[in-house]
Amino acid sequence: MDGLTHAETRELEQRMQKRQMKEFLGLFSNLVDHCFESCIDDFTSKSLSNRESGCVTRCVQKHMALSQRLSERFQEHNAQMGAQQQNQLR
Repeated sequence: MDGLTHAETRELEQRMQKRQMKEFLGLFSNLVDHCFESCIDDFTSKSLSNRESGCVTRCVQKHMALSQRLSERFQEHNAQMGAQQQNQLR
């Protein structure tokens, strides 16, 4: 972060951390909402039924696998774009 004072750099880093945390909490909230809406339908008991528990587990696992795959594809795409830019500069 060239051209910034130490205080400016620290403030920028703090803002970036807050933004990342806000994005993470938004993703987590969406996951909870989705899995709750998809899996929980019996409100006659305080505890989850075996079916609901299994559904929530599968829902979270599927979401995590999807997120990991999307991250991998994003990294692959960025690497490919970087290589294309390097080739254009030559």
